[in-house]
Amino acid sequence: MREPASMQPSKVDAQSPTDTSSMKVSASEPAQQESLQQPDLLQGFPALRDALIPPEPEPVDVHQRLAQSGVPYPVARVRLDNTLPHLDRTFDYQVPSELSEDAVPGARVRVRFGSQRVTGFIAERAETTDVAKGLQPLLSVLSRIPAVSAEIFDLAEALADRYASTVANVLRLAVTPRVASLDKQYAQFLPTFSELMGLPQGSDETADKAEDSVSESVAEDGLDTDHEPQEEVSEELPTSGSPSLTDYIRGFLLGGFAPYQIHPPAAQVSAEDSRAFSDYENGAEFLEDLAAGSPARAVMNVLPAHPEFDWAELLAIAVVTAAANSRGVLAVAPDQKTLDRLEDALKRRVPTGAYVRLSSSDKPHSRYHAYLKARLGLVPIVIGTRAAAYAPVANLGLVVCWDDGDSSLVERRSPYCHARDVLLLRAQATDAAALFAGYAMSSESARLVRTRWASHVRAPRATVHEFSPRIFSTGNDYQLARDPLAAVARIPRLAFERARVALQHGPVLVQVARSGYVPSFSCQRCRMPARCNTCRGPLSLAAGASVPSCSWCGRLAQQWRCAECGYDQWRSGTVGALRTAEELGRAFRGVPVISSAGDHVRASVGAEPALVVATPGAEPVAFGGYAAALLLDADAMLRFDSLRAPEAALRRWFNAAALVRSAAQGGVVVTTASPSPVEQALVRWDPTWFALYELDERSQIGLPPAVRTAAITGTEDDVQAFLAELNLPEGVRVTGPVPLDEDFFAHQSVHAGVESGGEGDISEPSPSGAEDAVPGDWRAILFFTYAQAPQVTHELRSVRAALSALRRVGAVQVRCDGLDVV
Repeated sequence: MREPASMQPSKVDAQSPTDTSSMKVSASEPAQQESLQQPDLLQGFPALRDALIPPEPEPVDVHQRLAQSGVPYPVARVRLDNTLPHLDRTFDYQVPSELSEDAVPGARVRVRFGSQRVTGFIAERAETTDVAKGLQPLLSVLSRIPAVSAEIFDLAEALADRYASTVANVLRLAVTPRVASLDKQYAQFLPTFSELMGLPQGSDETADKAEDSVSESVAEDGLDTDHEPQEEVSEELPTSGSPSLTDYIRGFLLGGFAPYQIHPPAAQVSAEDSRAFSDYENGAEFLEDLAAGSPARAVMNVLPAHPEFDWAELLAIAVVTAAANSRGVLAVAPDQKTLDRLEDALKRRVPTGAYVRLSSSDKPHSRYHAYLKARLGLVPIVIGTRAAAYAPVANLGLVVCWDDGDSSLVERRSPYCHARDVLLLRAQATDAAALFAGYAMSSESARLVRTRWASHVRAPRATVHEFSPRIFSTGNDYQLARDPLAAVARIPRLAFERARVALQHGPVLVQVARSGYVPSFSCQRCRMPARCNTCRGPLSLAAGASVPSCSWCGRLAQQWRCAECGYDQWRSGTVGALRTAEELGRAFRGVPVISSAGDHVRASVGAEPALVVATPGAEPVAFGGYAAALLLDADAMLRFDSLRAPEAALRRWFNAAALVRSAAQGGVVVTTASPSPVEQALVRWDPTWFALYELDERSQIGLPPAVRTAAITGTEDDVQAFLAELNLPEGVRVTGPVPLDEDFFAHQSVHAGVESGGEGDISEPSPSGAEDAVPGDWRAILFFTYAQAPQVTHELRSVRAALSALRRVGAVQVRCDGLDVV
């Protein structure tokens, strides 16, 4: 895409009329030069020439034209909805008088860019421009809603620089797609541009033209009809004695009103709330600082099986404490099932209209309505999944993230931001408090504690032993001496016996690594994994007598034979949740077997005896807690060739074991993991020790999160050319480029979570899911310190923009801090 005429430099002939040296013609070639000239067909007809050929346009005085327009702040600086790196800046457009009152900063507009009509957001209105030629006018204002606040513009710029991406990529994630009918309902409550700037009001005729322009824009978009029930905008706020909605929204946008309050500001923390945090070291102090409005930051290890205050109650208390001080609160959960639990806890503490939720599972109308309420300051609390991290919460005072190690919090599109990093940037920019909580502790959170950016809120060891279940390992020497077959059996005797006893007292959770029936198999003779002949993806079986099919492309493998030896008999490589449920059903006759995996995720189960087979992240909550949990396939979760494999496996085990009753109530957990530091951390229920251990180990060898990374992926020539253009500071370590062969896709752990219910299974991703890389691509990885990070990421962003403009190098993907890069 080329820039519009107003943004391009003046096209000057290569031969300037004032450059006499370039106009010299050799005296020996006058006839030859004359013969090469195009003959003038109008020679001898001066009157006809003047009539047909217009004169050269007179130079345009841009500043004079802007001054004569009579429009205050006549220049609109627009961020285009275009992700090309070399267009990652604002472009100046002239504001027509009929659009001036609606063209507020943050509004959606349509403009002409080259030969195309594109959309964008007004970043600001200015009095002058640096453009020498005439400015193109705004074509229309799509909505009077200031959809993007100044804070979100700044956040988008900060994230684009941190992740070497573009502002447009960030805004596509941050701004919810609009619903025109809602825009029309809220437009009547909004102040005009003159009101925002404190300027004299325009004429009624100008306002009418502006309203007509917005209506035409809505009609052009075709978004004026919604195929779902629409919510009517209430004329009053949901509290008694509050101003009208018109006065409130105008007052909020004009800076006169604070965000909507739940109740009068809290002078002190209630005794009940303080008691909830009293079981934790530094817990009561954190809550008191939060109530006082201080920017307290904490990483919290939550106790399992607490009879009164589970994790959702603790987070709800922290959220309400901050909101009671007229501060906005933003809480992010990794998946839909977890978000529902947080919402249930919040409903018991605040009025219904005091919060909104933002989730991809919500309908477009409901989601956009929630976004508008947050943007216009009508609610102080926003909860949601990873996209909610960008929500335009006014007067932000607290950011909360539950289970920040969950890979579902990583965005699948550029710039591949982690919700934790988004919240960290927002807390730093707005001087807000922060709380990162979970049963486990990620290595990134351990770094926050180690650098003293955040305090550590955790329970004493005696309290941990009181609330945690009793944990057995079938892989230690004692158990192996009692049951030598435990090393090869999928369900060792100890796990079988504990499950049989626990079923007399309640449900038993069985965690397995994979969903499906037989997710992968291999040749019975040579043990070669079965692969698709088309895309080389893994073959799987959906049922016992089904035909094998490819997990990537879906093609059936009729009459399968091993590509290596030609044998037609196979053996199971891994066993999925459905096959496990089938086997347990035969072993425990008369006991109900419930499966929760893949597309069939259960949110909860009753207290009746049952076997619940679930994949990581899809474990349902049992009423009263599980009597026992069997953590099968433990070594399989550790076997992936990834730096994050031990950390991710321990987090999944803790999340499953936390659903079990305490040891005092008879709760038991059996793991099949072999002896290792990660297994010891589970048995001792000590996530802090393992997180700090991992952080120290990686610091010694220079691996993330002790350092930052940037992965450059593309064809070999493109990656090499991109690296050659970089001007990196001394000390940056560059590895590669190396080819990403089939093994890269075959052995990478899944990082694409299922928002409806959890992380899904530990399976093999398709090439399209592995960061858009495909077999044949090459990759180079940069390792650099946090001190070098601003310079390195800025250089990566600048080189991408330069090469995109010159088109000398093909498209390469730049991904910073990817969880599955190393």
